[in-house]
Amino acid sequence: MKILLLACGALAREVITLRDRYGWPADIYCVPALLHNTPGKIPPAIERRILDMRNQYDQVIVVYGDCGTSGALDETLARLGVERIAGPHCFEQFGGVRHDAILEEMPGTFFLTDFLVRHFEGLVWRGLGLNRFPQLREDYFGNYQQIVYLAQTTDTDLLARAEHAATQLGLPLRVETIGYGDFEIRLRSVVSRLIAVDQPIMINT
Repeated sequence: MKILLLACGALAREVITLRDRYGWPADIYCVPALLHNTPGKIPPAIERRILDMRNQYDQVIVVYGDCGTSGALDETLARLGVERIAGPHCFEQFGGVRHDAILEEMPGTFFLTDFLVRHFEGLVWRGLGLNRFPQLREDYFGNYQQIVYLAQTTDTDLLARAEHAATQLGLPLRVETIGYGDFEIRLRSVVSRLIAVDQPIMINT
């Protein structure tokens, strides 16, 4: 079986790591993470990639959350007969019940992951125009009360960057090292099930 993992660019490192760790017979293609700033463009972007590439693979798995598409991504995938891993976005996919508990405790929480820390300047600070119009910070983040960095790794450079991002947004920072969390469990479950279905049934005679 040959599998295509069609992933969000924000999950590229993690998907590559898991593919290599478990030896999955999978190729990885990533859609730009910048689409998160315009979620309405996510479903058509995913559909184009599926239609362009699906004939080369036995199975396509979309490694994406809903990510603000309000169900449009799942409607697209249902029409195409393609499965995606569960979860509304990567923060919940990594954090699982811990993510939900943090939001219940403090709904005004802005989350970071390793990827978002690495690309905070491009995706958030410049992507939202805060470098040119710093007064927009209150419009975008005025209702937030804290930043929680759901860390996949223990990297001192990323921690320093997260602290800098929190300073830029004027919010207190909490760090919780959770690794790959539910994201690994969910992706491994889907891929393992598809590989198992493809295995021949051995009958002892």
